[in-house]
Amino acid sequence: MQIGTEPLIYGLIFIAVLLLVEGLYLTVFGKSISLNNRVNRRLELMEKGGGREEVLEQLRKEMSQHLKAKRLPLYAIIADKAQKANIAFSPSQIMMIMFGLTVFSFIGMTYGTSATLQVRALVSAVMGVGGVYMWINSKAKKRIAMVEEQLPDAIELMVRSLRVGHPFSNSIATVAKEVADPLGSEFGVIADEAAYGRDITESLKSLAERMDMQDLRFLAVAVSIQQQSGGNLAEILGGLAKVIRARFRLFRRVKAITAEAKWSGMFLSGFPIMALLAINVIMPDYYDDVQNTAYFIPACIVVGLFLAANVVFMRIMVNIKV
Repeated sequence: MQIGTEPLIYGLIFIAVLLLVEGLYLTVFGKSISLNNRVNRRLELMEKGGGREEVLEQLRKEMSQHLKAKRLPLYAIIADKAQKANIAFSPSQIMMIMFGLTVFSFIGMTYGTSATLQVRALVSAVMGVGGVYMWINSKAKKRIAMVEEQLPDAIELMVRSLRVGHPFSNSIATVAKEVADPLGSEFGVIADEAAYGRDITESLKSLAERMDMQDLRFLAVAVSIQQQSGGNLAEILGGLAKVIRARFRLFRRVKAITAEAKWSGMFLSGFPIMALLAINVIMPDYYDDVQNTAYFIPACIVVGLFLAANVVFMRIMVNIKV
């Protein structure tokens, strides 16, 4: 039972897959698609000469195209994540990228490993689809985290705008100009939709559903109630900003408290695998006496199930809702 350089080659190919999809994304859409861009994408597209209506149409298409493609069998597994990440690639383009990366992985394993055709085909498909899924999932998590962090500041900016006498639509437009992506472009779309006649409350509800964020739902409900029953919107939003900031602070505290348990679970799950690799590198013949026995494969399966159960239960234990 010897382990050569093939696992390392598999790892390098998978890393290359992730780098390729990220590089392709930035090459096609440029720096404006980056989440850490100081100037939000909507303003940058308008500065490049795009008309307000044209930019609105482009952004709305990007924001809704993934939910409409949920019926596709393979794409359905990543449609929700792609929606939250607001991936500018169309569903058909993502499918083509997955196919292209699968072919790239297959070619890399053909020249770099001695695996059979069936193994190469299976592993390359897992790398092509799994690599794109991991990349989209990472983008979604990062985007949601940034929106959660930006939202209290955006609401407070709206409160200051309301208190100096600006209407609510103007306060939305102020957020669209002053706040960076991803929230800046989202509020910019809301401001443009309001300018073309759509109700702001409906736009806020649509944003909350697309992002699947409780704080955005609170904002939409607060604005909807104020429009129906009246009241001081600035005071309502000011209180909401304090609540969201307190929830965010509590979430960070819970995350810090559970970090030790989370990493302990990851270490306890990964250590047996690392120990197995180390043993096979140091003593390649260590398992020769038992690997041909009847109990070897069942024992490996049982150990793998225990490791998977450990990961699942540790994730459940540290997944505390705030």
